[in-house]
Amino acid sequence: MYNIYLVDDEKNLNDILAFYLENEGYKVKCFTSGIEASKAIKDKPDIWILDIMIPDMDGFELLNKIKEDQNDMPVIFISARDQNLDKVLGLQMGCDDYIAKPFLPMELVIRTRNLLNRLYKNTKKTDNFIIDGIYKINKEKRIIADSNNIINLTSKEFDFILMLIENKNLALSREQIINYLYGQDYFGSDRTIDDLVRRVRKKLPKINIETIYGYGYRWCGFED
Repeated sequence: MYNIYLVDDEKNLNDILAFYLENEGYKVKCFTSGIEASKAIKDKPDIWILDIMIPDMDGFELLNKIKEDQNDMPVIFISARDQNLDKVLGLQMGCDDYIAKPFLPMELVIRTRNLLNRLYKNTKKTDNFIIDGIYKINKEKRIIADSNNIINLTSKEFDFILMLIENKNLALSREQIINYLYGQDYFGSDRTIDDLVRRVRKKLPKINIETIYGYGYRWCGFED
């Protein structure tokens, strides 16, 4: 179980985000002030999630203190201020990801999960694995094959499958999938994702993609 330290002076938001993160299986400890949080740096959690605008000590100062204690500690910044400036400053100071308010709690869950998986599970995760008992995936070569042949996939189809696998059992909205595959500047219909899923299901008929009607999709299969 990963330990997450969450710092935001809005208690209601803290409670909501903690609920979503704990529902994912994480252990979450919340703080509402920078000084209070700085006293817990010695605990060395697995990841910090920091709001920039916190009382007593802003997020930048707290980030400095965290990095002084442990330079490789992963940190996600959240902010409602000047997004571009905060993002640049945060990245320069060593934060690993940035999310602008307002955001959906599930977006933070996804970003947190992806960061933790990337940093802490590399020793377990190989570039070759099998899903749903038949489809062999090679991440480095970007190839998926069944027991007989390599399956001809587009780049977006391959990325979509990886996104589902890396967020196993997690409901992903069409908007989240679009942002991941096409970026936030995409202005097309979210039905593009429905068409993509139909193509993937046709090419990989045994893949276990669940439709969440009115919302999106999730992968509920198994990985060897």
